[in-house]
Amino acid sequence: MASIAARARPVAISTDLSVERKLAGINIFIAFAALAVGGLMGVLQILRYNGLDLYTPAKPILPGGYYQGLTVHGVLNVLVFTTFYIIGFLTYIFTKSLGRPLASSRLAWATLWVMVSGLVLAAIPLLTNNATVMFTFYPPLKADSLFYIGLTLVVAGTWLLLVNMILTRNAWKADNPGQITPLPAFMAIVTMLMWTISTIGVASEMIFLVIPWSLGLVGGTDPVLARTLFWFTGHPIVYFWLLPAYISWYTLVPEQAGGKLFSDPMARVSFILFLILSLPIGMHHQVADPGISEMWKLVHAIFTFGVFFPSLLTFFNVVASLEYAGRRNGGEGWLAWIFNLPWGKPEISAQIVAMMLFAFGGISGLVNASYNVNLVVHNTSWISGHFHLTVGTAVALSFMGITYWLVPHLTGRQLWSRSLGVAQAWLWFVGMGLFSHFMHELGLRGMPRRTDIGGAPYVQDEWRFFLFFAMIGGLIMFVSAIFYYFNMIMTLTRGKKLAEAPDFNFAKTLSGPEDAPKILDRLLVWVTVAAIILIINYLPTILDILNTATFDVPGRRVW
Repeated sequence: MASIAARARPVAISTDLSVERKLAGINIFIAFAALAVGGLMGVLQILRYNGLDLYTPAKPILPGGYYQGLTVHGVLNVLVFTTFYIIGFLTYIFTKSLGRPLASSRLAWATLWVMVSGLVLAAIPLLTNNATVMFTFYPPLKADSLFYIGLTLVVAGTWLLLVNMILTRNAWKADNPGQITPLPAFMAIVTMLMWTISTIGVASEMIFLVIPWSLGLVGGTDPVLARTLFWFTGHPIVYFWLLPAYISWYTLVPEQAGGKLFSDPMARVSFILFLILSLPIGMHHQVADPGISEMWKLVHAIFTFGVFFPSLLTFFNVVASLEYAGRRNGGEGWLAWIFNLPWGKPEISAQIVAMMLFAFGGISGLVNASYNVNLVVHNTSWISGHFHLTVGTAVALSFMGITYWLVPHLTGRQLWSRSLGVAQAWLWFVGMGLFSHFMHELGLRGMPRRTDIGGAPYVQDEWRFFLFFAMIGGLIMFVSAIFYYFNMIMTLTRGKKLAEAPDFNFAKTLSGPEDAPKILDRLLVWVTVAAIILIINYLPTILDILNTATFDVPGRRVW
């Protein structure tokens, strides 16, 4: 009887998140170290655009000059910074929301070490000028095999987090029968599901095409197939960057602003729509590519407009939540409530100005997605302007804003200067506003992207005016970045040690999870729907390319 009673006694569920806190801290530290180096490369680029060449004196460090610097800028900022930050942030937010650690701490540490091992392998050829192939690494440009193997390991490492999340959510479901997954955890696992499905493309490119090719195991490759598999992942990765920022905008910013989230069910619907609609749209990046049916390019363009709908849901839900906070703080009028938001909090000011600039990024994105108008701006600096409004502001500035409360929470040290944090956010807003606007202008005037403009003989006089102001914007952002890193370093080394690390709460809701249909929480249903649409949109094109592929294009090293 005693043994039966012992078995029937409920097992205490651990709420110790010390491992997850460490993992979040390590991942975020690696992320911002990468951003520092990659950001510095961006400064060299914008100076070079204006005839100020710092690549020549940096030859011992950057023997590949402009194009090596451009590759480092893209790989570290677009791939390394975002991926490591997101894995750290989602690990902690997911477990904090569920109130329990990950199911396997060993798997959690394995996730980190697989990713770090991949980063080290990829960094060796990247920094020695043996992988100057841009962050898109289109064949026939050919990097050292370590570059491809390393990036594949980074991606594979992220899959381990999804496995751990599924195990953890299943355990939580078993302990909480009939309850709907808490919103932050739901958003985190949907983000990882979308990301993992999307990376089937780039993983297939690496494993079956590029790595054997780079090792000399096969004589050639097929650039059209490689590009198609890359963009299978390449556009969904944008939502992999954005959705963690959205998690903060939905579940943390309303609470930090003194309000509540307007609608929990609407937030869940938007994330499910992102899961379904953000995957089958990669070919709108290939409107100028041969070998792909015009019909399927058009279908992908239409789906790209479809994914704008959950973005509009996000805009409405988040702005309604902020309006509630502003009015709760005493604001009145149609728009005057904006001034009653707590702008003195750097975590609020950084993320709200990121939202403001991101609205313009969404508008320019619709141009990129348009089947015919895209041809006007394709491969021009318009794309760079758009890209910096999305990953460079909505993502990067939001991630910075999050650290203004997350670093004190993880370290138990008070933020060194809130006013410096607010100044940093507004400087980024002004600098990025200038930079992105004039890059868009230059794109409309035909200036190509991914080109050493400072050394080009065809620079037009009208470009020089816009290039100058783009440089001013870039330098303002550089000052903003210095403010950010100085504030973080001072926080870690001189910040006041607190008796107890400041905790945080997720936002309460005006319309809560009890109002959400239970089917929204049945993730297998939505993954199945996403997979079916993805197969319909991609399988005919991939089979057609395979039917005509010759796999005889040799590699080229043009640097």
